[in-house]
Amino acid sequence: MTSLTTSPFLIALMQTAATLPVLVFGLFAGAIADVFDRRRLLIFWQGWMLVTALVLSGLTLFGVIAPWMLLALTFLLSVGNAMSGPAWQAIVPELVPRSELPTAIALNSAGFNLARAVGPALGGLLVAAVGGGVVFLINSLSFIAVIMMLYRWHRQPHYTSALPAEMVVGAIRAGLRYVQFAPALQGILIRAFFPTICISALWALLPLVAHKDLNQGALGYGILNGCLGFGAVIGAALLPRLRQRFSADWLVVIATLIFTLTLLTLAYVHAVALVMIALVLGGIAWISMTSCFNIAVQFSVPTWVQARALGTYQMVFQGSLALGSAMWGFVAESIGTSSALLYAAIGLLLGIPTVLRYRLMRGATSDLTPALDRTEPQVVIEFRLEEGPVLVTVEYRINPAQAKTFIEKIHVLRVVRLRDGAVRWGIFHDIADPTRYLETFVVESWLEHLRQHERVTVADRAVRDQVLAFHQGSEPPIVSHMIYAARR
Repeated sequence: MTSLTTSPFLIALMQTAATLPVLVFGLFAGAIADVFDRRRLLIFWQGWMLVTALVLSGLTLFGVIAPWMLLALTFLLSVGNAMSGPAWQAIVPELVPRSELPTAIALNSAGFNLARAVGPALGGLLVAAVGGGVVFLINSLSFIAVIMMLYRWHRQPHYTSALPAEMVVGAIRAGLRYVQFAPALQGILIRAFFPTICISALWALLPLVAHKDLNQGALGYGILNGCLGFGAVIGAALLPRLRQRFSADWLVVIATLIFTLTLLTLAYVHAVALVMIALVLGGIAWISMTSCFNIAVQFSVPTWVQARALGTYQMVFQGSLALGSAMWGFVAESIGTSSALLYAAIGLLLGIPTVLRYRLMRGATSDLTPALDRTEPQVVIEFRLEEGPVLVTVEYRINPAQAKTFIEKIHVLRVVRLRDGAVRWGIFHDIADPTRYLETFVVESWLEHLRQHERVTVADRAVRDQVLAFHQGSEPPIVSHMIYAARR
């Protein structure tokens, strides 16, 4: 892009084009990764990126590429990356035990960032030697190796449902509903959004720093970008020890401080060697921060919604990169690159107290394995699984002396009901009988209610058992299931 235009805004839009698809398609990608076979999805989207990269290569080789064409093809290439991202990350728990998941995520990031360290340097060398078209051609052919690996992989998913697969729209609604009633996940998303807006200045403006301030060409930019990747590899190797010494929250704070130093160095230091050192430190900070967020997400959600949660996280994370890149590109064009980097560093520092109140790994201590609570209610009438809505009532008998504590506990159960599929919930007290309480909740369909049973985790069941402990009497609470009586 720097060879096609000198506009800081267009150059910064490269980062936006590379990250905006995740903002647009993140939740959708997570939903289809939870609904369809992840292996087949990955093969399809690798093929999509193969074709897009071939088109980019051909246009470049024939010398007809223009800035907006480059942006459009980068966007399409990134659509493939966005659509496959949640599936890539969601298969990691299928490959390793839960106890090894943090190390596996760090190793996965290390592999990615090792490529980031080596790839840009080799790419810059090849661009200088043979031109961008050949580099794009080599990149397109690299997708074939990934497709072959996926074709030979025999997937064995951990979570299987006996029910019909969810529809994509319904899966998206279920994912949004889960996020709405999952405070631990919401905290992670907030923690990821605010610092990433400021950090995006580095990715957006590094080409300008390399080209204008450091007088580096494609090879020099590749080496600078490779320093970030090299630092990330070092960070991945150090991460297990760092996690033993620091909590995830403090690791993110330390990484934020290091990144602030990196941004200030890029703003005011024009010695290539010092900038390279700062970028290596920035890479260490980057992998430490992103791994903490990724691990926190995977440990805070159950299997059935994992890809949707990861898609939402990627949507927030990459969306903040996309929006931030456009913003900092506009700022750099208005007041200069150094000033934009300075304001980004100040924003990072100011954001530390704001996000510290949202703790990471709050949901990591909960047992989110399936409780296998698949006891189906008795059904004596005929209806289709898709019919609904369904009204479920649970009648409790509560000692009036324990009523206050019971109400507090059942409102915790309310969050579980809504998170797992209910669209409306209530608890009512009988004015004629002080011991009688009636819990009600509505689910969209009978099929969705059966899924609600499948989604119960061990932690959810523990919350329900705490509520049931308040019920008095030799018989369990009376549970009724009623389906909407539609006109035939």
